[in-house]
Amino acid sequence: MEIRAQRKSAGGDISGRHSRSPLSLPIFATFVTFAFLAVTLAPPTAGSAYATVAPGNAPLLGGQVLSAEGGYENLAGRDVFTISVPEPVAVAPVATVSTAPAAGVPDPGSAQAIAYGILQSQGMGEDQYNCLVALWNRESGWNMYAYNASSGAYGIPQALPGEKMASAGADWATNAATQINWGLGYISSRYGTPCGAWEHSESAGWY
Repeated sequence: MEIRAQRKSAGGDISGRHSRSPLSLPIFATFVTFAFLAVTLAPPTAGSAYATVAPGNAPLLGGQVLSAEGGYENLAGRDVFTISVPEPVAVAPVATVSTAPAAGVPDPGSAQAIAYGILQSQGMGEDQYNCLVALWNRESGWNMYAYNASSGAYGIPQALPGEKMASAGADWATNAATQINWGLGYISSRYGTPCGAWEHSESAGWY
């Protein structure tokens, strides 16, 4: 009896070394369960910075919201186009090409020779001389006594009336040089040059 009791007691001692408290397993299981529930039920954004987006802005990345503080300015706008109209370019007038035929070299001492010398002294060239010869050929044929009975025009330039040429000299009725000087002054005041007077005569029939 004593031997069995001792063994039983010894067996009890050996088994007691590896046994645990009957409350430890339920406590551990309960802790694990609560920990799992805490992880499962916690919001995904818990513990992180969270901000909202102003109404009308769509959230990014499926519900995650990203925003930044501060003021912003939208510099994009409707394109503006400016149409500038260039200033009109001044075009130099095209010089009129004389249609007067070439007059050739005048005879020395003739009325045409007098006119040619005056034009040269004024810096005018052959083209102006050609126009003058053609113009007064049409008017009087370079005759200083030419008289138009219907109008009263007189002399080489056919002044109307002839007395106007008195401003160039008292011998206006008989001196070719006086008539030519008056006639060139008249042309200069009205048409600028003999070619200007010739072109007018070509279009209107008179100058």
